[in-house]
Amino acid sequence: MSSLTVAAVSFGVIALSELPDKTALASLVLATRYRAAYVFAGVAAAFLVHVCVAVAAGSLLRLLPRRPLEAVVAVLFVVGALLLLRQSRGAEGRAEGESAPEREPGSRSFRRGAGGGFTLVLVAEFGDLSQILTANLAARYHDPLAVGVGAVLALWTVAGVAVLGGRALVQRVPLRLISRVAAVVMLVLAAISLVRAIRG
Repeated sequence: MSSLTVAAVSFGVIALSELPDKTALASLVLATRYRAAYVFAGVAAAFLVHVCVAVAAGSLLRLLPRRPLEAVVAVLFVVGALLLLRQSRGAEGRAEGESAPEREPGSRSFRRGAGGGFTLVLVAEFGDLSQILTANLAARYHDPLAVGVGAVLALWTVAGVAVLGGRALVQRVPLRLISRVAAVVMLVLAAISLVRAIRG
């Protein structure tokens, strides 16, 4: 599989898993208090750190023999799909009922806006579904750079959407539908890994 294809698959899986996530909603709320560019800078930097950690962890998983590795990857994708479906039930209700303050975002300092975004994502996303999936993709494919680029671009895209137009997206696209599509994609990837584990 080419690096471009691996990056595209990584982008799709991670973007779909992150859209209904709590961090996207939290980023939207932060953007009502600070300049959107400041919040995005902090969130983007934290996501970069998380992807580097996840890709390194996935690369270590690749040291396992092929059959056990494929079995572990299949199980992790199934777990990820189940977690995503469970999280989406609560996220949809929160997204529809949540109202942000009506005031305009303030022009507070870059340090506060970016620092708030960085800290929020660094803490909230550690061990989160998107990080687990990134590690899983890095273990599944033998192209950590492509997986990392796809994952970072996906996370930055979702963060940008959340910061700039999250409320409009939540009103137009049902988060439950996004979650179900992401879960189906993960189950397909789990099935492929399981078949490879059985065939050796």
